[in-house]
Amino acid sequence: MTAVNRQILLVEKPTGKLGPEHFRLAEAPIPEAKDGEVLLRVRYISLDAANRAWMHGATYRSAVEANTVMAGGGIAEVVSSNAPGFAPGDIVFGDTGWQDYAAVRGKHLTRMPKIEPMTYLLSVYGIAGLTAYFGLLNVGRPKAGETVVVSAAAGSVGSIVGQIAKIKGCRVVGIAGGADKCRWLTTELGFDAAVDYKSGPVFKQLKTAAPNGIDVYFDNVGGDILEACLPQMNLFGRIACCGAVSQYDGTPSSHGPRGVPGLIVVKRLTMQGFIVMDFDSQRDQALADLQSWVASGQLKVQEDVITGLENTPQALIGLLAGDNRGKRMVKL
Repeated sequence: MTAVNRQILLVEKPTGKLGPEHFRLAEAPIPEAKDGEVLLRVRYISLDAANRAWMHGATYRSAVEANTVMAGGGIAEVVSSNAPGFAPGDIVFGDTGWQDYAAVRGKHLTRMPKIEPMTYLLSVYGIAGLTAYFGLLNVGRPKAGETVVVSAAAGSVGSIVGQIAKIKGCRVVGIAGGADKCRWLTTELGFDAAVDYKSGPVFKQLKTAAPNGIDVYFDNVGGDILEACLPQMNLFGRIACCGAVSQYDGTPSSHGPRGVPGLIVVKRLTMQGFIVMDFDSQRDQALADLQSWVASGQLKVQEDVITGLENTPQALIGLLAGDNRGKRMVKL
């Protein structure tokens, strides 16, 4: 074990776009596990758009404050334990923060199976895969033959949402940024069509890609993309609100989607937000399904692994700019 614990601190909350200047690499002593705590060596840090949202204020978790270790989930190995149920060598998931070592209360950790590659515990079998599974199937409730549209479709959650929708017999349209990502969605992941929001008005492209309207919209971005989808929703359509990445970084748009109340009433739409923890009681079934689909080749896993704790800030900045394809994480 090294003598120091490297940490990435959020030294200033950004008022505009997130930049490298908002972070600092620091060193601290390796913490000791107190009663009820587990000392962890972090192996992989999960990068998510929600990391940026936490800087704005409290969400489903407390806000990240300036001059503290940047918060984030991670896969870690137990070094020592003063909490029942955990032993050295165990693999766990928890809010480790951006650092080499963390002392975390055992009740806040989830024991993970020893799966290879370990990265799958953050992608398809982790929060990304479970969010896609529950958001689509429990909130979106697609039926075979329906049209499912997903935004940020080349990202960690969206790429899995689209593939599950295909497994369930739906027509799937992905919205992504750039011709390469759109081509990847249709040629590699089996999406029926893809809309490049960088190449022109999304509303017009969607009319062509989804000529029979939209039954389920899985929303990862909010803002103008949501506004373009709403008028094309079919009667009794369902919108699963997973995130609003367009509003997280920089200056958010001055307006939300216009005409929402009227469209919801006239089209009798269901619009529901969710977080993955809402469905913890169904986790085992979800993992069994995801593992079965991966084993059969129906679900392809795409990961974007960056090496080095010191690269974590730039990796998050790149994720917010849409640089990633699939689940982005940092290997320590």
